[in-house]
Amino acid sequence: MEPEVVSFTVPKESNKVVFVWNISAQLSEGETYWSLMKAFSPFGPLYSLKLFPNAGVADPGYYAVVRYFTSGSAKKAHAACDRKSLFQDSPLKVQVCNRKKSLQFKSLELYGYKCQELANYYLGFNGWSKRVIALQNISGLDVEAEEEASPQEPARLRYLCVVEVTIHDGEIRSRGVGVAEEAMEKQNDPTEFLSKNGKVQKYAVQKALSNAFKKILLVVFDNGKVAVEYVPDEDDAVDCLTEEELQGFIQVNDFTWASVDGGAEDDEEMLANLTFYEDTAADGE
Repeated sequence: MEPEVVSFTVPKESNKVVFVWNISAQLSEGETYWSLMKAFSPFGPLYSLKLFPNAGVADPGYYAVVRYFTSGSAKKAHAACDRKSLFQDSPLKVQVCNRKKSLQFKSLELYGYKCQELANYYLGFNGWSKRVIALQNISGLDVEAEEEASPQEPARLRYLCVVEVTIHDGEIRSRGVGVAEEAMEKQNDPTEFLSKNGKVQKYAVQKALSNAFKKILLVVFDNGKVAVEYVPDEDDAVDCLTEEELQGFIQVNDFTWASVDGGAEDDEEMLANLTFYEDTAADGE
């Protein structure tokens, strides 16, 4: 089997998605969810597991959509779990999914905490580290935008963060930039400021972490070994600067205030475009 490339982006490929049905209602919804997590987690890191109730015309029960970061994990889950009872009396039905037509999606940055989970899984807790180089309050520095804003619009609290991720074995260093903002409904309320100030700082750090990891690729081999590649953007100058140069390079107008779109396609909508691989379809069903 060829080595598989894992990127720190939201997995979109259909061959990384596993569809599980024939889930009975003998357990509560919460117990069923955690039973599925326990059953499907051993085959590789999960991006998501979503549990849905059957349609009203079907028997009481559930179906689930499990999304992995690698196609190899999805194949292993199918081979090990299809037609197995696992946590219920009746056997589950498990299939790898495939889209009916080829659809193109832009790569979406993975949430920062998900990047850390993925790095911990493949590199180990001691295989990488992160460091905050800069965390600046840049509220009110975008003068032109502030002047154009309506007087009725609330002031906005903004933070800019620069994070450096280091992969220890390969001595790879990748920097990321993140900007977060939050509306201040009561400008002179210290309680609101303290509450939102901490939240905006955390969002900025998470966005910077996502941006740094997006430039790192993991090459996963069958024997469990992992190689790391650094692939920067063509116009990315952040990694080339010293910390002193970076402090002078940061210009507020170079960054957008729009939130990073880390959301994945809704799994319920995605099911309309999925089918099963022919060689894994249930016999006669």
